[in-house]
Amino acid sequence: MTGEMSEEQATAAFAAQAAALAEAGADALLVETMCDIEEARLAVAAAKGTGLPVIASFAFDSGKNKDRTMMGATPEAVAAAMVEAGRTPVGANCGVGIEHVALICRRLRAACDLPIWIKPNAGLPKMEGTAIRYDTSPEFFASHYAALRDAGASFLGGCCGSTPDFVRALVSARCASS
Repeated sequence: MTGEMSEEQATAAFAAQAAALAEAGADALLVETMCDIEEARLAVAAAKGTGLPVIASFAFDSGKNKDRTMMGATPEAVAAAMVEAGRTPVGANCGVGIEHVALICRRLRAACDLPIWIKPNAGLPKMEGTAIRYDTSPEFFASHYAALRDAGASFLGGCCGSTPDFVRALVSARCASS
């Protein structure tokens, strides 16, 4: 690990956070919005120390096709790393809007047989005065349900800009397709 924190310090910080969440009654731990595979490995290992289920989720919002993390990790590299980290369910959150996530999901699915977690933003944030606004509607968000299901998503939800209405719209789309 590079930067101002050693691997030991990072692991201790992740372990303290995971332990606090476990002691508070968490049912599972989500290590999310990761961009660096090595940092994610440390966080996952620390979280697994609680005995709770752990999911690792990465933000894919960089590169020419917006298919890499900020540190350059591809969906394939992320999937391989999470298999090596103890078969931790893997996914994508935050980053770009829902219309761009099916490709990431499909690549994660092709690279591993782990459960795939997909939780995209409700589009990209825009500043309007002092308020942050997202252009995506719950209906548009839910219109991508079938594409994500077909791409191999095991879990679907919403990240930045989404509301309970977005999740309800996904559930309605799921029920309509059943």
